[in-house]
Amino acid sequence: MPLSNGNQNAKKEEDFAGKKLRALPHELLQLGGDAVKVDLQKNRLKQITDINQLKNLTELNLSRNEFTDFPVEIRGLHQLEKLYINQNNIKTIPENVFPSLEKLRFLKLSTNRLEKLPQDINRCQYLYYLNLSNNCLKKLDALVGLLNLKELYVERNQLAELPERLFLNSSLNLFKANGNPLRKPPQEVCAGGLRDIQSYFAMLEANAPDVCTVKTMFLGNSMAGKSTLCRSLKQGRPVSVAEEDRTVGIEISEVGSEGVRFFFWDFAGQEEYYITHHVFITAQAFVILAIDLSSYKMDAQSFKEKVGFWIKNLQLKIPDSVVLLVGTHIDQCVNDNEVIQKKKHIEEQVREMLETHTANLEQRMKNFQEMEDSSLYYDQINQIERLNEYKLKVVDFIPIDCTVQADIDKLHSRIKHEVLNKETFPSIDQTLPRCYCEVENDIQELLKNGDIAEHGIVSQSTLLCQLKNRHVTLDDDQLKLILQYLHRIGVIMWYKEIPELAGSLFVKPTFLISLFKTIVRHDLVQELNKISPAQLKSENALVKQRKRWIRDYKDRASLNNVAIRILVRTELQKHYGITDEELIEVVGSKKREGSLLSLLKHFDVCLPTKNSGPLNPKANEFCPEKKDWVPSNPIVYEPDACLFPSFLTDNRQVEQHWESDDTEDLNIHVYFLPEIPHGFFHRLVIRTCSLYSPYWIGKDQCVLCCGDRRFLLRERCDEDQFIEIRCKESELESSEDIQKAWGVMREIMKRLNTLTEQWQGLYLTVHSPCKSSDCDEYFQWNDWQEWLEDSGTSKFNVGLEEKQTCQNGHQRRTELLFPRTRGA
Repeated sequence: MPLSNGNQNAKKEEDFAGKKLRALPHELLQLGGDAVKVDLQKNRLKQITDINQLKNLTELNLSRNEFTDFPVEIRGLHQLEKLYINQNNIKTIPENVFPSLEKLRFLKLSTNRLEKLPQDINRCQYLYYLNLSNNCLKKLDALVGLLNLKELYVERNQLAELPERLFLNSSLNLFKANGNPLRKPPQEVCAGGLRDIQSYFAMLEANAPDVCTVKTMFLGNSMAGKSTLCRSLKQGRPVSVAEEDRTVGIEISEVGSEGVRFFFWDFAGQEEYYITHHVFITAQAFVILAIDLSSYKMDAQSFKEKVGFWIKNLQLKIPDSVVLLVGTHIDQCVNDNEVIQKKKHIEEQVREMLETHTANLEQRMKNFQEMEDSSLYYDQINQIERLNEYKLKVVDFIPIDCTVQADIDKLHSRIKHEVLNKETFPSIDQTLPRCYCEVENDIQELLKNGDIAEHGIVSQSTLLCQLKNRHVTLDDDQLKLILQYLHRIGVIMWYKEIPELAGSLFVKPTFLISLFKTIVRHDLVQELNKISPAQLKSENALVKQRKRWIRDYKDRASLNNVAIRILVRTELQKHYGITDEELIEVVGSKKREGSLLSLLKHFDVCLPTKNSGPLNPKANEFCPEKKDWVPSNPIVYEPDACLFPSFLTDNRQVEQHWESDDTEDLNIHVYFLPEIPHGFFHRLVIRTCSLYSPYWIGKDQCVLCCGDRRFLLRERCDEDQFIEIRCKESELESSEDIQKAWGVMREIMKRLNTLTEQWQGLYLTVHSPCKSSDCDEYFQWNDWQEWLEDSGTSKFNVGLEEKQTCQNGHQRRTELLFPRTRGA
């Protein structure tokens, strides 16, 4: 019998979750009017005949079952207030169901296959929560008229437009629509939330213009010809670029062509720059991948380095992007036949790569579906189905000679043809209020007239004052919303989420790029060597200190803050007129960090070095839920140096402080499919080490401490790529210690899970390996994200036995393999 809450005379709250049911159990139907809440999630139900016998039911959970048709029997539950029917395969909902559910207040229909909504859903006048995310909806007009709706979620559907009447004079206070091909309002407006959308519609005129804007990213290896392509397209003629003039960091330019506005982003190809690329590579972009055909060898290694690496990263980061392959340097190939053969080889390899990716996803989904308890893995199945819906579009391969005008014209025509193709770019035409474009033009005019300094840094209050003088009908809030939109499309940079930078705007993104490339560059050692004695004296530094800076950078990937200040000052004074006071704002001083360090930390590029002392057995236990928690040794800002983990070359420090693994350690493996994104591990390390100290970081390992317990993070890039998280078993003396250790690992996993959201094409699974030596078996975690969201109602690991046995017969206590949740 299921669990029942309350005394014998109270109405029943029945829990039938995870019972592998294919029909409603007889004992449930016998309850009749006594049942108030029923949990039937994680079963195999396809229909719920006779559910209307539970005439007093107020809450019903049918999530994670096998419904393909909406169960119309629900219309008989006239007292129903809450309905969970998410994570099924429902394609349609018939009319005449919702008018019978007059008391319905909460409806979760997310993760189904709905293509449209019944017109009478707005008859549920008490409905305050509605989740329709992860469906196939194209319109939301049926929701107009839900006067009490407060929360609405429509993420990851197929919406191109939102109905204006849904947002004007409504009671909505929370709305999310990420992951839709929106053009009215554009996705960049919706990303700002409900207020931005309401403001957009309030400012939208009847005959508002459509604007065509395309962010075009030039990617490829170093010296592949990206800058030559970019500048030639901008000038409309062949432009030669000398080797010493190649891109450092990222270069941005704007090009207009027959009603289409292109933003060209030329990304440097050296590996040292990859750690900042994630800041600027965004969805809904057009990617031009440059491949040097003269140096391309028709083998697996050459394809992997020059093409495969970039295709894989695009599949992970922006899996629905459009890619145009451009073969360069064909004038350096032996003959036309060589070009033809290399073009054919690359096209075949790309096709095979994309087909293999799809086949692997389908096979993995099939494996889950064929499991005896497949309903337990519904989250994984759904995630794979979502990944399968992403289709990276590799539209063509064009070999060109950048010294020939006809080839430049051919490439220009092909680019324009692709971006104007509605099937390729369905949301290229975006409807905007005129004031959005006018404000953008005004900012450029203020820069041109010198009303904003050449470097483009301006305070929020100053810019708002200048813009209000030109737009008397717009208030501060409306102007801020427009500025946020301009930030999201990359025209300006305004990092409101960083407290130190919330009051300043970078209206010239190129200035921000200049800041980054002063210290994140392939020739940093040469730049350090160029620091003159006069520059050293300006910071009271000596030549021998400069030598130490170079040695620390080579050996420990650590860059002294004095060196950073000198490098940045040299760069900015060379290209921009910047005062000493403004320079301090950018690079900081001995008393506080500047905006550059705040940005680098925010984007997980580096972290400040901290003095690592011995373990403190009396240290306060870290507890993220305790607001009054304080560290036993508070960290005082000591601006000494910045650590760049991506540049580390060994694990010596980590191995010294971790010593060795023990099979009894708490240990989980987080597997990444298709692979761990480039730079992911060190970004996770930076986020995690901001919580715990002391820590030691290496090339692909990190040890951090919480109280007297040590934890290890380790990246494994074998055939199966995973990140390992361990805690020393010898430092866990009781079950309470074990659960506290799981608590720390949960905080690490939370950061890992949040970070993965930046890679749309990523899929994770979690295992606890068997603790017996020489055993390759493991215990798989199903619905592991429930552990991270544990609010006291989680079903994660509820009902597990005290011991678990692997397929080879090895047995261990469950608490050493899985954490407990509050519901367990």
